[in-house]
Amino acid sequence: MVLSRLIMQTYILGIESSCDDTSAAVILDDVILSNVTASQDVHQKFGGVVPELASRAHQQNIIPVIETAIQKANIVKNQLSAIAFTRGPGLLGSLLVGTSFAKAFSLGLNRPLLEVDHLQAHILSHFIRNTDRTNPIPRFPFLCLTVSGGHTQFVLVRDYFVMEIIGQTIDDAAGEAFDKAAKIMGLPYPGGPLIDKLAQQGDPRRFTFAKPNIPGLDFSFSGLKTSFLYFIRDELKTDPDFIEKNKEDLAASIQSSIVDILMLKCKMAMDKIRAVHPMSLWPDIAIAGGVSANSGLRRALENARDKFGWNIFIPPIQYSTDNAAMIAIAGYFKFLKGEFGSQSATPYARSNGVKSKFIICSPVSQTFHHTQR
Repeated sequence: MVLSRLIMQTYILGIESSCDDTSAAVILDDVILSNVTASQDVHQKFGGVVPELASRAHQQNIIPVIETAIQKANIVKNQLSAIAFTRGPGLLGSLLVGTSFAKAFSLGLNRPLLEVDHLQAHILSHFIRNTDRTNPIPRFPFLCLTVSGGHTQFVLVRDYFVMEIIGQTIDDAAGEAFDKAAKIMGLPYPGGPLIDKLAQQGDPRRFTFAKPNIPGLDFSFSGLKTSFLYFIRDELKTDPDFIEKNKEDLAASIQSSIVDILMLKCKMAMDKIRAVHPMSLWPDIAIAGGVSANSGLRRALENARDKFGWNIFIPPIQYSTDNAAMIAIAGYFKFLKGEFGSQSATPYARSNGVKSKFIICSPVSQTFHHTQR
């Protein structure tokens, strides 16, 4: 399906508040004009996001963030065509702040609402254009590895809102494995980026950890976390300074283990899809989600491009982590389709149980079905 463009200019305001980042962005059609994010440092002393504190911080940040985004876009609020917001999944308290503001702003401006699924938006971030429109975008259908603190899954993207999940984690997400490894090492929150930074100075083959043997395209990271925990525990018994003496090599080794798991499954997924659809699928593969900012994963995907001839798509860092630009672009495509939201919309913490146009592929039976939500 090809989306037809509207003759008029379409300005979309995107609002993202699913976790601990308050973000607002403005796009003109598919071209980004502004993308503003306010992070919350209050969670660092607790070693993780505290939902109640997150929702309070969103209430403080949302108005100045949206005002700044509109100003940076060099427009006035009455020029907006629609308001897109993250409906879920995420923390309910945080989502309520963004949802409530979007509804009120929509009523005040007499502009339509656009409800956006956070995971779909991560994938659609690849379609955000720069002002010169020269940045490449993937071609349908393509494979996307969506990898974050809460999700790790393969999505076969057939169209903007027609997506098939063909593999996913059966326990923990890759981002959670990074964060738990950092916590075991005594690193402050958020630990994933610190693991990445330390890994750049370490030897990725210094230490080895147990890797899962999961059939098909599913993932598992719980065993790897346990292996890392027990290894550290045993080494600390003989040397209490073991972590401090080896933190760069430990970070590099655990990062390498996680990336190896992801890339092995990427090769399996690409081989399987190309075998089933040899003439219809271009060798395009993308990554999305917070862990797509990891330098080790980015390098591994670039190496695979040269080795296997894949066309790879890696989002800019600012579109990897939670941001409103991806909400705005998803909203733009919904605007073109006339899929407007409702003032009665309520946020959802998990995707299951909510009406969606995802097409779910059962990893067990491999039979496709539309999920009634």
